[in-house]
Amino acid sequence: MDAWRREEWAKALLAEDVGGGDLTTEALTLSGRSGRIRFSARGNYTLAGVEIAERMLQLCGLRAKRARYSGQLVASGDLLLEGEGDAAALHAGWKAAQTLVEALSGIATAARAIVDAVEAVDTNVRVACTRKTFPGARALCHEAVRAGGAILHRAGLGETILVFPEHVAFLDGASLAEVAARLRRQAPEKKLGVEVGSVAAAGEAIGAGFDVIQLEKFSPALLAEVAALARACKTPPLVAAAGGVTLANAADYVRAGAGLIVTSAPYAASPREVQVRIEATG
Repeated sequence: MDAWRREEWAKALLAEDVGGGDLTTEALTLSGRSGRIRFSARGNYTLAGVEIAERMLQLCGLRAKRARYSGQLVASGDLLLEGEGDAAALHAGWKAAQTLVEALSGIATAARAIVDAVEAVDTNVRVACTRKTFPGARALCHEAVRAGGAILHRAGLGETILVFPEHVAFLDGASLAEVAARLRRQAPEKKLGVEVGSVAAAGEAIGAGFDVIQLEKFSPALLAEVAALARACKTPPLVAAAGGVTLANAADYVRAGAGLIVTSAPYAASPREVQVRIEATG
């Protein structure tokens, strides 16, 4: 994540939690007291979001430094991040930073598990995570899956061309070959992707010259049929498995011939635990 975007997220997350002040800290008049905060892993997982959390503590006025980095595998008890400074600032940054790292590390760990399962079969096949994240949190979720070793399928609608049956429904009966020809004229520098729901439609898309054939909710056996059709081409298209792809079946799709795994499964992962200790330092 770019530094400017990290700054943007750090400010937004703090504003959401302490934009109206901290009534408890103010009532106890803790400002002016010195303390230390330490974030440690509670369990083994792939870390994510720690750079944003570090900046959050710094924006609160703390002297903060991370001990690990996003994408790193951490073990239970490992120090992740620490900060020193005013007690009020410690409490202002505490919970929002902890929650962020826990949530993003859960997503990163789930992504890493799928990546490992896929690469155990074929190291050339990548796991691409979709834009089906919780609305408003796409950049953070994408940061997490990248920390887990995945790539982005489509960060947004303006990034790639991917034709769905819902697009074709408005094209007055145009064949996929006609659709591909129109797209080649309009966007000659772009690769063309199309999502299909049957082996017959996949065969039509291959014949039309699409670069990426995305198979929606195919079984591994049906994907294998499409992969065989693709291999018969002089320039085989990329065959992508999508829809319902999880840790449980991702490797099966690769064995069947998928050249790309498309999934949104990591976004539903449970958070990983971060232990936080705050202490007075005199």
